[in-house]
Amino acid sequence: MPKGRGAASNPDVRFESTRKYLEDDGWGSLEAAVAPVRTELIVDSSRTVINYNDSPDVPFDRSINPYRGCEHGCVYCFARPTHAYLGYSPGLDFESRIHYKPDAIACLREELAKPGYRPRPISLGINTDAYQPVERKLQLTRRILEVLNECSHPVTIVTKSRLVERDLDILSEMAQRRLVTVALSITTLDHSLARTLEPRATAPRRRLQTIEALAEAGVPVGVMVAPLIPVLTDSEMETILSAARTAGACFAGYVLIRLPHEVHPLFEEWLQNHTPLKAAHVMNRIRDCRNGKAYNARFGDRMRGSGIYADLIAKRFHTALDKLGFSAERQPMPLDCSAFRPPGRGGQMSLF
Repeated sequence: MPKGRGAASNPDVRFESTRKYLEDDGWGSLEAAVAPVRTELIVDSSRTVINYNDSPDVPFDRSINPYRGCEHGCVYCFARPTHAYLGYSPGLDFESRIHYKPDAIACLREELAKPGYRPRPISLGINTDAYQPVERKLQLTRRILEVLNECSHPVTIVTKSRLVERDLDILSEMAQRRLVTVALSITTLDHSLARTLEPRATAPRRRLQTIEALAEAGVPVGVMVAPLIPVLTDSEMETILSAARTAGACFAGYVLIRLPHEVHPLFEEWLQNHTPLKAAHVMNRIRDCRNGKAYNARFGDRMRGSGIYADLIAKRFHTALDKLGFSAERQPMPLDCSAFRPPGRGGQMSLF
């Protein structure tokens, strides 16, 4: 298995007609040490940056993803299959071939300046993390936040990275005008488990410190227990919520693990490699929550699951929220859309 990566393999792209198979040539090549997988940055020449959706399962209708693919390498990531649309494998390719949008800031300004644009909160980095390691160098997320702050446009952020602290100057300013909320995603507080589940994300205990830093800066911050994995991490739910609340989180949510398309075999491969004695138990409980399948994409079920086990998780979650004094909402208060002004229209008047 490649060191420092979540996936152990590169499954075939489901849209391709060809298939690859490993075969021993007699020289012991399959037993040789696996070479390190290096990260490759690829320019994404998309002409738009705001993505719109009408899903009833999420509390936003638009999002921005500065990057496609994610170096955090979380083996369970529901976004892995999207790399197949680019002709890459949802396995190791997803976490090592990272597409970035150098024109994102120009596209954003253009889209926000359109006469028919009506502001609603933008969710930043909802498909892949906007604060993944490459952001340190490229700073696309920071520059996007600068534009949104300039335009007084509301934004919500979900991340696994402490790098969000770098932008506290912008976030605290936006928070004063009710323009931002941030949520830290925490799957487990078990350091050794997190190291293999999400190998290049910030360590879980360090994420709690990030929650504390955001709260101290006046930024409304919450915790997402996501994904919640039956048998493997669901026993930690109350502990994670309590630790986050102590750190200053004021809202919380959870998402049951989602295994669409290629994520299912990748996750099962991970289970066999890292927790073989629990593998069957984990998958059986997941199927209990997914109508007997590894995944159910139906709206209303895909985020929470259904059945006795899923209902028990939901009851535990809401009981913990009440006990800890969390807001029942994902956001502590509605964000302000009324102050929005298109780029270039504040301060100095336009010539036309």
